[in-house]
Amino acid sequence: MMPPTSEANVPSALPASRSLGPFGTTIFAEISRLAVQHGAVNLAQGFPDFDGPEHVKAAAIEAIRAGHGQYARMLGLPALNAEVSRCFRERAGIDADPDACVTVTSGCTEAIAATMLGLLNPGDEVILFEPYYDSYRACVAMAGATARFVTLRGPDFTYDPAELERAVTERTRLIVVNSPHNPTGRVWTRAELEGVASVCRRQGLVAVSDEVYEHLVYEGAHIPFASLEGMWERTVTLNSLGKAFSLTGWKIGWSVAPAGLTKSIRAAHQFLTFAVSTPMQHAAVTALRSPASFYEATRDEFRARRAALCAILEREGYRFRVPEGGYFVYADHSAVSSRLGLADDVALVKHLIEQVGVAAIPPSVFYENKAEGRGLIRWAFCKKLETIEEAGRRLAAARGR
Repeated sequence: MMPPTSEANVPSALPASRSLGPFGTTIFAEISRLAVQHGAVNLAQGFPDFDGPEHVKAAAIEAIRAGHGQYARMLGLPALNAEVSRCFRERAGIDADPDACVTVTSGCTEAIAATMLGLLNPGDEVILFEPYYDSYRACVAMAGATARFVTLRGPDFTYDPAELERAVTERTRLIVVNSPHNPTGRVWTRAELEGVASVCRRQGLVAVSDEVYEHLVYEGAHIPFASLEGMWERTVTLNSLGKAFSLTGWKIGWSVAPAGLTKSIRAAHQFLTFAVSTPMQHAAVTALRSPASFYEATRDEFRARRAALCAILEREGYRFRVPEGGYFVYADHSAVSSRLGLADDVALVKHLIEQVGVAAIPPSVFYENKAEGRGLIRWAFCKKLETIEEAGRRLAAARGR
């Protein structure tokens, strides 16, 4: 029999852990909630409002009908690991053993968490380039490590090599690289990547390279970070199915890294999710076997969406660098906010959702120094053309009032 409990000792809620307390609800969840509440066109969160390719969906249905409903192997289905390895060899020129070097995860977000938890100890430091995908910062905190920041400043959103050098201390263990970059849309040049690689080699650091947008490069070329001289041995490459195949809800991602680093990543992965959706892994094999023509057609479709959104934003008075890759246009809103009498990115986004019916993301949340992002706004073009056009009509109508 349980002893009686005083109501005064029954917590109605427990505070978040000290590591996660500062983060609260993600900006993506908050803005999407507001968009639904106000019936706003959602150009905020980076997920398509259209479905993925039929041949991949058909493969998932067939896998379910074939009875692939039980746990998959912890490190991933053998066929999927083999396909990831093959694609990595084609892109990076590196033979990564499918069983020793590839780990299938619940999207790239889990791969980030498993990498941070598996490789970091309390007191370690991680260099993040800001603006950053918000999960990086939270995962560093969960690992008990400390983030140090190097700012990508406009209009080109590149880094200052001297600032990067100053950020490295005796406690630095990892540097996170993301190209094509979210949210700026930059495809990093070889010289920029080589600058980071040089620091890693000299200081004995591990690079974590987030390459989820590698197939969505519209100008320039994607350079796998691990392909740089001397970097395979010290690089964890993260990727996923969701972006290139418009199947973000499937949450199929992976890491590719040397066996020693992979062992540490799996030490965390086995206790985070252990394994991920078995039928979707079967379908991912089909996806990765898609011909080159599929990727080119996908890029052409995204170029059209990018052009439609850029034309609208230019008309509305936003200033921006046309993104070379990814899902987003990263724009300076100062002229628009000045006309409306609004103070910063948060005020503008609130106005757009509540008064105009269009949602975007205020990117100051992607900076340690919030002032760096207050003059900017992030727009997503991974939407149907009619969705983007409807956003344009609402923006034009609001300006005409």
